[in-house]
Amino acid sequence: MTKVTLHYPLTRSLHDEDLENIARVHSTYGMARVRVESSPTSATGTLIVDYDASRLMKKDVEAVLTRHGIPIQIAAAA
Repeated sequence: MTKVTLHYPLTRSLHDEDLENIARVHSTYGMARVRVESSPTSATGTLIVDYDASRLMKKDVEAVLTRHGIPIQIAAAA
C-alpha cells in the first residue's frame, strides 16, 4: 500500500448532508481516511484525504469527492 495524503480547500461551509456524504466516501475501495480540518485563515476549512495510491490516482480521488457532492476546490492542472 502506498499511502498518499491530499489537502483540498473547501469552497463553502459544510452542512449535515455533506458530512453524511463524506462518511459514504469511505466505502470507495482505496479511500483510507477523510477528515475536515478547520483553518485559522479560512472560514471554510480544509478536507484532508488519505488514500491508497496503488489503487487510485489523484483524479480518481477528486472524481469520488465530486460525485459525492463534497464542495472542494480542485487546482487547475499545470
